[in-house]
Amino acid sequence: MVHVEGQTEESFVNELLAPHLYEHGYSRVSARLFGNARNRDRRGGIRGWDSARDDITRHLAADSGCIATTMVDYYALPQSGSREWPGRNAASTLPFEMKATTVEAALLADLAIRLGAQQATQRLIPYVMMHEFEGLLFSDCDAFAKGIGQQRISASLQSVRDAFHSPEHINDSPRTAPSKRVAALVPGYRKPLHGVIAALEVGLGSMRSQCVHFNDWITRLEHAGSA
Repeated sequence: MVHVEGQTEESFVNELLAPHLYEHGYSRVSARLFGNARNRDRRGGIRGWDSARDDITRHLAADSGCIATTMVDYYALPQSGSREWPGRNAASTLPFEMKATTVEAALLADLAIRLGAQQATQRLIPYVMMHEFEGLLFSDCDAFAKGIGQQRISASLQSVRDAFHSPEHINDSPRTAPSKRVAALVPGYRKPLHGVIAALEVGLGSMRSQCVHFNDWITRLEHAGSA
C-alpha cells in the first residue's frame, strides 16, 4: 500500500508504479489517500502526522503480509505544532541532500515505537519527495510536453530544468513550485489529469535516471518485493 497525499500521486501509483512492481514480486499494489484527502476543500498541505500515522498503522494491522510506503511532498508537510511530521522541523536547517532522508528516518523511528523496530524496518519504506510530483516530469521535457499535448513548450520546460541540479531540486518558493511553473506555461493545466498522462509519456526509466532519491525509493521497493 502506498499512502499518498493527493489524487495525482494516487493515479501515478495505480497507472505507473503498480505495473512495474508486479514485475518484482508484488501481487497487489494500490494507493490510499491519507485521511479524507479526496474531500478536502482547501489546499495547503497534508494532514497532521498523528492522523497519517494512524492510517499507516491501521493498514499494517489489518494486513499482516503487506508493506507500506509513503509518497508525500516535503515542503507540504506540517513542521510545527500538533500536526508536525517527525523530522520536518529539524530538516529545515539541513543541506538539501539531507532533508528528505532525515524526515524518512524520523518517520521510521516514530513508527518503530508503535510497531516495534523489526516490524517497522521490514514493513515500512517511507518516501518523501522534496517538491511536487511535477518535478519528476522534468526528467524528460520533450516527453512531458508531448504528454500534455503542448510540444511547443518543450524548450521552455527544458529551460526550467536546466536551471537546477536535477528535477528533484526544482523549486525556490511557493510561487515557483513545479506545478506553478507548468501552469504559467499552460493555462488550464489540470494536475490530476495532465500530470499522470505526462508521467506515462515520461516513464519510470527517465525519472529514475534523473532523480536519485526517487530511484532509491523504487529500488528499495523492488528489493522488498523480491525478498
